[in-house]
Amino acid sequence: MTTDGTETPAPVHGYTAEKSSHLKRLRRIEGQVRGLQRMVEEDKYCIDILTQVSAATKALQSFSLELLDEHLAHCVVEAAQKGGPEAEEKVREASDAIARLVRS
Repeated sequence: MTTDGTETPAPVHGYTAEKSSHLKRLRRIEGQVRGLQRMVEEDKYCIDILTQVSAATKALQSFSLELLDEHLAHCVVEAAQKGGPEAEEKVREASDAIARLVRS
Protein backbone atom coordinates (compact mmCIF):
# COMPACT_ATOMS: atom_id res chain seq x y z
CA MET A 1 0.00 0.00 0.00
CA THR A 2 1.05 3.54 -0.64
CA THR A 3 0.93 6.30 1.97
CA ASP A 4 -2.45 7.47 0.64
CA GLY A 5 -3.97 4.01 1.21
CA THR A 6 -4.11 2.91 -2.42
CA GLU A 7 -2.71 -0.37 -3.67
CA THR A 8 0.84 -0.31 -5.03
CA PRO A 9 0.72 -1.54 -8.63
CA ALA A 10 2.55 -4.77 -9.34
CA PRO A 11 5.77 -4.24 -11.26
CA VAL A 12 5.56 -4.75 -15.00
CA HIS A 13 8.43 -6.76 -16.40
CA GLY A 14 9.24 -7.62 -19.99
CA TYR A 15 7.72 -11.07 -19.59
CA THR A 16 4.48 -9.91 -17.93
CA ALA A 17 2.43 -9.99 -21.14
CA GLU A 18 3.46 -13.62 -21.73
CA LYS A 19 3.38 -14.73 -18.09
CA SER A 20 0.75 -17.47 -18.49
CA SER A 21 2.51 -18.83 -21.57
CA HIS A 22 5.84 -18.86 -19.71
CA LEU A 23 4.32 -20.62 -16.72
CA LYS A 24 2.80 -23.26 -18.99
CA ARG A 25 6.17 -23.79 -20.63
CA LEU A 26 7.95 -24.06 -17.27
CA ARG A 27 5.41 -26.63 -16.09
CA ARG A 28 6.15 -28.67 -19.22
CA ILE A 29 9.89 -28.48 -18.45
CA GLU A 30 9.17 -29.46 -14.86
CA GLY A 31 7.34 -32.51 -16.22
CA GLN A 32 10.38 -33.38 -18.32
CA VAL A 33 12.59 -33.27 -15.22
CA ARG A 34 10.16 -35.44 -13.27
CA GLY A 35 10.27 -37.83 -16.23
CA LEU A 36 14.06 -37.95 -15.87
CA GLN A 37 13.71 -38.87 -12.20
CA ARG A 38 11.27 -41.63 -13.13
CA MET A 39 13.64 -42.94 -15.80
CA VAL A 40 16.45 -43.22 -13.24
CA GLU A 41 14.13 -44.86 -10.72
CA GLU A 42 13.12 -47.39 -13.40
CA ASP A 43 16.74 -48.07 -14.39
CA LYS A 44 16.30 -46.94 -17.99
CA TYR A 45 19.17 -47.08 -20.45
CA CYS A 46 21.79 -44.32 -19.96
CA ILE A 47 21.59 -43.02 -23.52
CA ASP A 48 17.81 -42.72 -23.31
CA ILE A 49 18.17 -40.66 -20.13
CA LEU A 50 20.86 -38.48 -21.71
CA THR A 51 18.59 -37.88 -24.71
CA GLN A 52 15.89 -36.60 -22.35
CA VAL A 53 18.43 -34.48 -20.43
CA SER A 54 19.39 -32.89 -23.73
CA ALA A 55 15.72 -32.15 -24.52
CA ALA A 56 15.14 -30.58 -21.08
CA THR A 57 18.34 -28.53 -21.39
CA LYS A 58 17.29 -27.30 -24.84
CA ALA A 59 13.84 -26.35 -23.49
CA LEU A 60 15.41 -24.31 -20.67
CA GLN A 61 17.84 -22.63 -23.07
CA SER A 62 14.99 -21.70 -25.38
CA PHE A 63 12.99 -20.31 -22.48
CA SER A 64 16.03 -18.33 -21.29
CA LEU A 65 16.59 -16.79 -24.71
CA GLU A 66 12.95 -15.75 -25.00
CA LEU A 67 13.03 -14.20 -21.53
CA LEU A 68 16.28 -12.39 -22.37
CA ASP A 69 14.75 -11.05 -25.58
CA GLU A 70 11.77 -9.72 -23.63
CA HIS A 71 14.09 -8.17 -21.04
CA LEU A 72 16.08 -6.40 -23.74
CA ALA A 73 12.97 -5.20 -25.58
CA HIS A 74 11.27 -3.92 -22.44
CA CYS A 75 13.51 -3.26 -19.44
CA VAL A 76 16.72 -2.32 -21.23
CA VAL A 77 15.01 -0.19 -23.89
CA GLU A 78 12.96 1.61 -21.24
CA ALA A 79 16.07 2.32 -19.15
CA ALA A 80 18.02 3.44 -22.23
CA GLN A 81 15.29 5.92 -23.10
CA LYS A 82 15.58 7.41 -19.60
CA GLY A 83 19.37 7.41 -19.79
CA GLY A 84 21.76 7.85 -16.90
CA PRO A 85 23.20 5.28 -14.51
CA GLU A 86 20.07 3.08 -14.61
CA ALA A 87 20.59 2.56 -18.34
CA GLU A 88 24.21 1.61 -17.82
CA GLU A 89 23.17 -0.81 -15.04
CA LYS A 90 20.51 -2.51 -17.21
CA VAL A 91 22.97 -2.95 -20.09
CA ARG A 92 25.57 -4.41 -17.69
CA GLU A 93 22.98 -6.78 -16.21
CA ALA A 94 21.93 -7.93 -19.69
CA SER A 95 25.56 -8.40 -20.72
CA ASP A 96 26.24 -10.47 -17.59
CA ALA A 97 23.11 -12.58 -18.23
CA ILE A 98 24.21 -13.22 -21.81
CA ALA A 99 27.67 -14.26 -20.59
CA ARG A 100 26.10 -16.71 -18.11
CA LEU A 101 23.89 -18.20 -20.83
CA VAL A 102 26.83 -18.60 -23.20
CA ARG A 103 28.89 -20.35 -20.51
CA SER A 104 26.09 -22.78 -19.62
